[in-house]
Amino acid sequence: MKNKKTLEEVRKIFEGDRFATENGAVIDEIGDHSAVCSLIITDSHRNAMGVVMGGVYFMLADFTFAVAANWEKMGCVSLHSDTSFLGSAKGEKLIAKAVCVKDGRSTACYRVDVTDELGNLAATVTVTGYHVGA
Repeated sequence: MKNKKTLEEVRKIFEGDRFATENGAVIDEIGDHSAVCSLIITDSHRNAMGVVMGGVYFMLADFTFAVAANWEKMGCVSLHSDTSFLGSAKGEKLIAKAVCVKDGRSTACYRVDVTDELGNLAATVTVTGYHVGA
């Protein structure tokens, strides 16, 4: 039987993703090739129009992909990402949910949906990951 990491152990590992964690990203859940991360929206996350900047959605989605793809075994990096911005967050918190669509020998495909805590879908990101050393 595989020795699974605890949520606290995974959080400790990903403290090294300083850009994401220092900008407020938090790991909330881990699962089989999946993860949920969140971020409390602050004024520093807003653009000149007063809405959440697109880079914040992408940063949270990219971090959530990294956690989902690597918490069990390190070695999957982003090869390509496609982001669709679908609307602006209305709430005070962003939630990103990453699920593995396909995990192949050398590549993997993940879908990450970013919503606010009210359930409004703000962005969806499709990530192709590459298994380093495959």
